[in-house]
Amino acid sequence: MVSTNCYPSENSSGELEMNKGDIIVREAMKMNPVTVSPDTTVQEAAELMRKHRVGSCIVIVEKPIGIITERDIVHKVVSQDLKASDVKVKDIMSSPIIVIDPYKSIEEAMRIMANGNIRRLPVIENGELVGIITQRDIARISPVLLEILRDMSGVSRENYLKERIYSGKCEDCGTLSTRLRLVDGRLLCEDCIDALRYE
Repeated sequence: MVSTNCYPSENSSGELEMNKGDIIVREAMKMNPVTVSPDTTVQEAAELMRKHRVGSCIVIVEKPIGIITERDIVHKVVSQDLKASDVKVKDIMSSPIIVIDPYKSIEEAMRIMANGNIRRLPVIENGELVGIITQRDIARISPVLLEILRDMSGVSRENYLKERIYSGKCEDCGTLSTRLRLVDGRLLCEDCIDALRYE
């Protein structure tokens, strides 16, 4: 049974707030997601997915920079008649990735998935990868929640993208960050965003 305790989380201004009575991401996520390096071959990544019975691997270079899924392998390797042992993960991964804090509510995770048309969210705490939450995890908690997820809408894609936090390389300074934000069409780290405010 999933508990509904109060846990702290950060709001948009960086202040701690409590999710009262909500099921939080930490309670539903899977711990220890499968990870690979960008230079791992697609064949090796696929073998890891098969071994661990998962549909994706998080791509790590110190911090998460991308994700590779079964869909990526089918659409970008198999359908192109490429040899999986010759293709590197970095050539087909989705990057940057949208991430979520473990103390956000399941409802927030559902909104992010619905508006981003994605099925998986890496979970980041203090800059470190601590888990992954998927639509299947949400369905396991409640089939009704999954139906709500499928029906969700109401936030414009442009505003949605601006509000999300990404993980990957800053497009100004090249620093790896798990807290990139979209500013004027570029994904920037907090330091570069701060620098823009003083220009």
